[in-house]
Amino acid sequence: MNIAKLKYKDKETAIADLLAKGVYVETTFDDVTSLSYGQGIQAVVEIGKIVEIPGTYDEEGNVITEPIYYDGYAYDVMCIQKIVFESEIFPVDCVHSFMGYDPNADGYIPESLNIVN
Repeated sequence: MNIAKLKYKDKETAIADLLAKGVYVETTFDDVTSLSYGQGIQAVVEIGKIVEIPGTYDEEGNVITEPIYYDGYAYDVMCIQKIVFESEIFPVDCVHSFMGYDPNADGYIPESLNIVN
């Protein structure tokens, strides 16, 4: 199993690249177009914007200081095949991990945890 942690300029750029790489495929049913996983893709997680410095709030939930976000828009992809992503990053303190996978290691899941549909 291969894991890729990806950072894009924005969501639109991410979707375009994931479609171009075959991670997502567009499907249409009853004039409604949606995204489905491509062949060999096990999971796609839209992380989105990642907080660098949390905001602060008063007792009533009102914003005192806005959160500060890291640059970019993040996705995690789990797939059977190795896909080369120009946007792949290797973060140290990850905000997301797949079950059984060390969130800060390179993209390998032990064979005993591989789940193939």
